[in-house]
Amino acid sequence: MTSAAEPASAAPRTGRDRTHHLYVAVIVAVILGIVVGLVAPGLAVELKPVGGAFVALIKMMISPIIFCTIVLGIGSVRRAARVGAVGGIALGYFLVMSLVALGIGLVVGNALDPGTQPALTEAVREAGRAQADVEASGVTGFLLGIVPTTIVSAFTEGEVLQTLLVALLCGFALQAMGPTGRPVLRGVEHLQRLVFRVLGMIMWVAPVGAFGAIAAVTGSAGPAALKSLAVLMLGFYVTCVLFVFVVLGTLLRIVAGISVFSLFGYLGREFLLILSTSSSESALPRLIAKMEHLGVGRSVVGITVPTGYSFNLDGTMIYMTMTSLFIATAMGAPMTPAEQIPLLLFLLVASKGAAGVTGAGLATLAGGLQSHKPALVDGVGLVVGIDRFMSEARALTNFAGNAVATVLIGTWTREIDRDRVGAVLSGRLPFDERTLSTEREAATGDPLGDAHQKVAGGAGDDSGTSVPVRDGAQESARA
Repeated sequence: MTSAAEPASAAPRTGRDRTHHLYVAVIVAVILGIVVGLVAPGLAVELKPVGGAFVALIKMMISPIIFCTIVLGIGSVRRAARVGAVGGIALGYFLVMSLVALGIGLVVGNALDPGTQPALTEAVREAGRAQADVEASGVTGFLLGIVPTTIVSAFTEGEVLQTLLVALLCGFALQAMGPTGRPVLRGVEHLQRLVFRVLGMIMWVAPVGAFGAIAAVTGSAGPAALKSLAVLMLGFYVTCVLFVFVVLGTLLRIVAGISVFSLFGYLGREFLLILSTSSSESALPRLIAKMEHLGVGRSVVGITVPTGYSFNLDGTMIYMTMTSLFIATAMGAPMTPAEQIPLLLFLLVASKGAAGVTGAGLATLAGGLQSHKPALVDGVGLVVGIDRFMSEARALTNFAGNAVATVLIGTWTREIDRDRVGAVLSGRLPFDERTLSTEREAATGDPLGDAHQKVAGGAGDDSGTSVPVRDGAQESARA
């Protein structure tokens, strides 16, 4: 008799091998990009559009993926109260972790000593002012920006929060329609499969995009910029590592009983993609697919991941806290605690719009200083040269925080299949890299996911009883 795990793992083995070679190519491309950036910086800078084009292709798919995921996650849950509970827990967790990240950045930022004050040339001043000009809207503008001009513009303009709002409205509307809305949900599910297929095709140009992005960053900044601000960079990297592995890792182990190393090993390809593009947004679609495959309930994934990309930016909070304190100290005008707290609380709110986009954190920092400490705006130019390198750690930390948050919220709401988590993290139930599918739909014949969510609270059933999981492994065991 065949074991339960063997048939499920056998199916995607060919596709997995091909994509393994693809990500080896990405690693090679990153190394070559660094070499070209150091040896021929002029040529490397000219390659910037290559990396930008790849990120643009990924961002092109984000709105439809978020829409499909949220509509399916909400529409397939019969009780709106459960969706509201997930959203409330998620927002509460995001706020708490943002405050923790802010506090850690505050402590380390005050401890950093930039040493000799960097030269504040006119070019540096202009760079700082330019970043302040990018950040045009305050809190009111941010809130009004959540509402799209039309229901279609949310997709055409690529705004994550606008897409989130439209998807929530459509999901609750389909939920209220009951059985008459199921054909629409099935249509959305088929659209999601198509979108993930297209995304899988785009991933094959990842090595080219990674080469162009890394070469341009290395060529434009150069080793001189890295050396002059090594104190800030090293402090920021160490702080991010401690936050991810100590704070998030401990929380994940205590709440969910999962090793952070196992989870990050499962998401290794996504971390590599972020490392090469400096944007956590490039891995958002894959994180949605992988969290569903891991065994977290579809409604939890659909709410937590897209919302977290705008409201759970731990790396951005640490970055803006440490950088603002560094700039103040480097310019000879260190801020007192009474000046630090209002600025950082403003940045806590303003950062919620910097959803994983490269450079958004720097613009938000400049806008916050412009509002609360205008004299320091010119100093933003001091960190422009290394911002892209700090963006790497910022994006990786944001991504790690959202991955951990999804598992934690799934655990708290009891919408996670622990048996499946063990099978996936141990490699017995591999992710299908060819289709980016969760493998559940094929096993159940139910694309809406009602039948395969094992949740003690009954995400797909008003009775409140557990709904048994029917993944590929269990189907094979029955056969």
